[in-house]
Amino acid sequence: MSFPKKGKMFPPGSVTEQNGRRVESQIFAANVASALNEALGQTTAHVKIVASWTGANERTVKNWFAGNYGPSGDHLVNLMKHCDPVFGAVLTMAGRPELLLALELNDIKGRVNELTTLLRRRKASDL
Repeated sequence: MSFPKKGKMFPPGSVTEQNGRRVESQIFAANVASALNEALGQTTAHVKIVASWTGANERTVKNWFAGNYGPSGDHLVNLMKHCDPVFGAVLTMAGRPELLLALELNDIKGRVNELTTLLRRRKASDL
């Protein structure tokens, strides 16, 4: 008895290509890749950073950045925890862009707090 050779690609015409599912997964992968590249694409250690966040293999992470594949559930949740652009992309793909407002308001709140702290330090130094 011989074992079948393992391939690197799924066979054409597989179940994932029926009913437009393959197209949807390609769009998902492209949106996640765009968000990852927006957030970390300019850093030299971007693959290692995302691999540490998710626990995924570096080759897998490189495929995410290239848009070849999208992350699975647990990896996606970890990406959303650490990367706001991925979080925003998922909300947009889910048809819930209004929830992005909460993310933006939280960012604005943090910036206002930083500005307030700087102004207080400046005022204290003037006294």
